[in-house]
Amino acid sequence: MKKIAVVLFVLLTFLSLGCGDTAENNSVDRHEEASALDLSRPVHPPEAFAGKRILVAFFSRTGENYEVGFIDKGNTHIVAEQIAEITKADRLFEIKTVTPYPADYQEMTRVAKEEQETTARPALASQLEDMAQYDIIYLGYPIWFHDLPMPVYTFLESYDFTGKTIIPFCTGMGNSMSGMEEDIPHFARGAQLCKGFGIQGKLVHNSPEQAKIHVANWLASLGYTN
Repeated sequence: MKKIAVVLFVLLTFLSLGCGDTAENNSVDRHEEASALDLSRPVHPPEAFAGKRILVAFFSRTGENYEVGFIDKGNTHIVAEQIAEITKADRLFEIKTVTPYPADYQEMTRVAKEEQETTARPALASQLEDMAQYDIIYLGYPIWFHDLPMPVYTFLESYDFTGKTIIPFCTGMGNSMSGMEEDIPHFARGAQLCKGFGIQGKLVHNSPEQAKIHVANWLASLGYTN
């Protein structure tokens, strides 16, 4: 009986510790829900960005999307608008292809995979005639097969980025980037790369206001303040 009592005591102690750990994790989650920026007040850029012109360029896709079904506005599009709003960007530019991607998810992934395997450079529907005037470029895209979509490479290879800073952001299955963003300067001539940001596309779609808090916290980590 004593042995049984000891075993039960150990089990109860273990379970109580487990609950304590869960409570701690919940407090961390609640802490992450707090915005580092008060979005009801003016937001100021880092000193290094002061007086510089900002472009938010993004590639996004509507139609049937993974985990969220059929959507009229892409997840990356939503994040791009949030970044443009908070940073008071000078321009928001959508990277579009001449030939749209299929609305059907399975068909779209087949096309995207073929493009990746052949390192295709899909033709873009429009160009930025005034790229020279922008200093900071926030570049957004969904992660496709652990990489940037091929139209984003078309965009990067279409301009001279000498003296410009590219700050990548992406949507995907998780809250992280793929690592391929580190190669952006190899394709964007003369560009400097700054700390990027990844966020789960499902979260953006289902809880855009929550996603906006994550965006604000990331921008605060770049040096944005109230």
